[in-house]
Amino acid sequence: MTSTTITGYDQVAALPEPKGRAGFGGALRSEWTKIRSVRSTVWTLGTAILLTVGISALGNWGRANHSGATTAQLAHEDLIQRSMFGIILGQLVMVVFGALAITSEYSTGMIRTSLSVQPRRMHPFWAKLLVISALAFVVGEVISFASFLIDSSFWRGKGVALSLSSPHAMQAVIGGGLYLAGSAILAFGLGAMLRHTAGAITSGVGLLFVVTILASFLPDNWQNHVNKWLPFNAGGQVWATQHVPGSDLGAWTGFGVFMIYGAVAVVFGALLFKKRDA
Repeated sequence: MTSTTITGYDQVAALPEPKGRAGFGGALRSEWTKIRSVRSTVWTLGTAILLTVGISALGNWGRANHSGATTAQLAHEDLIQRSMFGIILGQLVMVVFGALAITSEYSTGMIRTSLSVQPRRMHPFWAKLLVISALAFVVGEVISFASFLIDSSFWRGKGVALSLSSPHAMQAVIGGGLYLAGSAILAFGLGAMLRHTAGAITSGVGLLFVVTILASFLPDNWQNHVNKWLPFNAGGQVWATQHVPGSDLGAWTGFGVFMIYGAVAVVFGALLFKKRDA
């Protein structure tokens, strides 16, 4: 029997060796692409802007046009903080945004793909945190400045001139955006810990909103010691221009206390993210 030899390529071209290792820059670009291509991000942040600015404008318009308070009486109110009071509801939308930024990948299973192409699993975690923090800060500042500039115009008819050059106004307006960004960071940490959207959102709303309400039922002597350390009360100092009764924390000290809550949530979330399977 004659054997037939089937000839082919004498050599098989080898695939080139991969150059370098997956780095943080690549993870950052990937997370930015993912978060801006998800429709829920646009809807959530758009809702935050419309809800916060709209509620602030409606409330200030109503107060300015239907209040019988004199100019002298209004001078004793923190109208700068009032011009941004929609932040109280805007923070809840930011909680949704921060939580969804990480829990949505667990619900869809996308987290497995992300970690398979990026074996340094902490790179996507810190990249995602940086992206959502920057995006929440930009949106938060848009909300704060838009609310203040729109609502300050309502008070001119009452003889109260408010501008960014008013005492502590710039601190309060910038602080409002920082507070909203901090709310998203806190929710992100909770989402990394719980890996469940409903649980993370519920926990974030509970810390920022429900706990503050429950504390109001405490005896007065307890409230004096507890209230100032609660996340909303502490963080709210940074977008106020007058001393808040029952609290001896300054604007930036209070904001620092608020960010400690977020830092603790992020650190625990990072530890669990590193140890647990996707």
